Amino acid sequence: MSQHEVILLLGSNIGDQKNNIDLALSKINKACTILKKSEYLTSEPVEFASSNIFRNIAVIISTHLSPIQLLDYVKKIEIEMGRLTDSSVSKVYTDRIIDIDIVKYDEIKFISERLTIPHNKHLFEREFSKILLKDLLKKQTHKTIV
Repeated sequence: MSQHEVILLLGSNIGDQKNNIDLALSKINKACTILKKSEYLTSEPVEFASSNIFRNIAVIISTHLSPIQLLDYVKKIEIEMGRLTDSSVSKVYTDRIIDIDIVKYDEIKFISERLTIPHNKHLFEREFSKILLKDLLKKQTHKTIV
């Protein structure tokens, strides 16, 4: 079974955001290996109005799951943690206890009804995502040098 390197972005703006993210990471770590983590970052909601600030983190994981299997796995985690709506289905962004997005999966391009990889909004449009990804890649480079 081959391993794949994947970048995930996690966010929460309801309740104890850091704890929500840490719980999601522990659940992810049951089926995948977390290789690197960015620093936590707080940010304003994007593409919807809310008075709740987000806390976000980017991680690099290693997984044997296919893109769709990984999507199913992270969606299951979101539901287990109490997420009620999926913006990819409803097309409406709302406050959320946890959000887990697949940003990159190896270097593949993958498009289906449910998933598009790479996640171009996170890579090129959303400022908070670009900050997290830059931090994550800096840590990756730094770790290799040291």
